[in-house]
Amino acid sequence: MTAGLERAAEDYLAVRRSFGYKLQGYDRLLADLCAWLGRAGLDTVRADVALAWAVSPGTSEAWHAERLSAVRGFAAYLHALDPRCEVPPRCPTLARRRRVPPHIYTEDEIAALMAAARLMSPPLRAATFETLIGLLAVTGMRSGEALRLDRGDVDLEGGTVTVLATKFNKSRALALHPTTIAVLAAYTDARSGRWPRPRTTAFFVSNSGGRLGPSSLYAGFGQMLGQAGLIPPAGSRRRRPRPHDLRHRFAVATLLEWYRGDQDVQALLPSLSAWLGHSQPKDTYWYLSAVPELLTAASERAQRRRSQPR
Repeated sequence: MTAGLERAAEDYLAVRRSFGYKLQGYDRLLADLCAWLGRAGLDTVRADVALAWAVSPGTSEAWHAERLSAVRGFAAYLHALDPRCEVPPRCPTLARRRRVPPHIYTEDEIAALMAAARLMSPPLRAATFETLIGLLAVTGMRSGEALRLDRGDVDLEGGTVTVLATKFNKSRALALHPTTIAVLAAYTDARSGRWPRPRTTAFFVSNSGGRLGPSSLYAGFGQMLGQAGLIPPAGSRRRRPRPHDLRHRFAVATLLEWYRGDQDVQALLPSLSAWLGHSQPKDTYWYLSAVPELLTAASERAQRRRSQPR
């Protein structure tokens, strides 16, 4: 009865480890969990049974927390493939600090944001926000990195944008698609037309001609969210989308493209980490977790690889 669970656990660990996580001891933990569920007559995770396993007597509270973390991660993965699977709730006495899952924008939502930007006034403000949102979406840059760009960092002839000494004191050059270069060139012309004698070296400018700052970005972004209908209703458990979530969306879309192209994701992951400016591949995993479509693609890839003759 537990054979299917055991295979799913193997796939889950293979996917996590392909993102740089060692997960030492998790093989034994999940094997023990699968056996526990099997003795309960289950072929999937049921929340109450899994929680009882996590906090079974005889171990410390720290070990309970480790077991609960293991089963919740596995259950979240399995739920994307098997809707019967239940994710155990967090235990208040074992609570750990957790980051709120990001909002993963759809193509339509990004299009709606950019359409909302075009409705702004004056025209240069509209152009600034539309271009900025588009650049974040297609490069996965941090919003702060984009705001700190100077004109010399954007090489339209060479087709690159250079991000200097950012988080972890890392610099990187990002190659741009020709369509992105064309949009940045159009914005450069619009900016020069409004401010022929620039007051700043900044690439993205405010209405007053100075560098666009974080407060102006978030104020304008809130306006776009409302116009695009993306603000969660009062009382909703969904988080309010942020500019930074465009970075999450870029990472997820890149991984999905690789999986669907049957490429060697584990070999390519360091290149995505370098593109995003992470110090090591495991830092990239946060951007890729809890996305059912991605987990499904990763699981299907693992199953295909396992079924291939050796």
